[in-house]
Amino acid sequence: MNKVFIAGSNIISSLGFTTTENFNNVLEGNSGLQYHSEDDIHPISYINRTFFKEHCLNHKVETKVSLFEKLCILSIKDAVSQTIIDLKEEDCLLIIATTKGNVGFLEKENKRTQDIHLWESANKIGKYFGVANRPVLISNACVSSILAQVTAVRLLKAKKYKHVIVCGADLISEFVLSGFNSFKAVSNNPCKPFDLNRDGLSLGEGAGTLVLTTDSTQAIFNGASCVAGASSNDANHISGPSRTGDGLANAITSTLNQAQMKPEFISAHGTATIYNDEMESKAINLAQLNDVPVNSLKGFFGHTLGAAGIIETIITLCAMNESKALETKGFVDYGVPEQINLVTRTENLNFNSFLKIASGFGGCNAAILYSKY
Repeated sequence: MNKVFIAGSNIISSLGFTTTENFNNVLEGNSGLQYHSEDDIHPISYINRTFFKEHCLNHKVETKVSLFEKLCILSIKDAVSQTIIDLKEEDCLLIIATTKGNVGFLEKENKRTQDIHLWESANKIGKYFGVANRPVLISNACVSSILAQVTAVRLLKAKKYKHVIVCGADLISEFVLSGFNSFKAVSNNPCKPFDLNRDGLSLGEGAGTLVLTTDSTQAIFNGASCVAGASSNDANHISGPSRTGDGLANAITSTLNQAQMKPEFISAHGTATIYNDEMESKAINLAQLNDVPVNSLKGFFGHTLGAAGIIETIITLCAMNESKALETKGFVDYGVPEQINLVTRTENLNFNSFLKIASGFGGCNAAILYSKY
């Protein structure tokens, strides 16, 4: 069966406009979370919003699109520019992953109600690049961009395409922030994943793009490949994660059974909410991965919703490439019921494979495994 390699990548966040800028900032311990009191969002919140007002709007896109669509276009442009892949070819597919897309248009009366539809955004982005195939849109809460990677890998291994570009993006809006505030999930301080005193998440916004290919000559990250992935649904609650962790554990074990290997590192969802972090520790325990080093990157980027899975995948690919175990920023005291091997400070670590996991509203769970082997 074909191996699936990475040919290009990009991250746009408050920490930078490229993968390299973002990774270097994380390596130096710099967080994108800042205290905000903007009337157009919310009076009290730690979020990573400033980058888009200061930088993203200054980059020109030669067509009229929303900020969300522009963010996707700029991220895809940079990632594809690192390759010799042509989006216009029949053997290439574009997948867009998002939780909310242009939902901010609902906040004020306007004439752009048709732009709220996620497939409209995907079609506009595809039209901008002149893609040969109709773009695929995946929206499944906070596992969206991991599920998009899983979908891409399956299509590539089935030889449906030679290249698949996966872009995950989301923006902060009053709609999103008010929703999380309604069930008291947003902290008034920078988030503290897996910590005893964690009291909620920090929201973020951004975009990430991976160019996946079966062409080994275009492989970067020392030839790392995407081995396998899976998803599950525990149907526990419309917003609350499973109390047992069995749904996420099922996605993990399904992935590892396909790959026939144990990961040497885990990039957790680690939102710093009471129930998510508790559930993840149980899922890791159920999958018998307690000894594997694990971190959360939410202290650097905040929770970027549908973009989280792909942004954190790219950062962990960089970390594996540079033999670095990145810290769980914000963590101080251990505060989850099952023992996991949490990385509390950035240090040298040679690992050749990692598992990226996530869970989201509606009981969705997903996992994906990358390896140098």
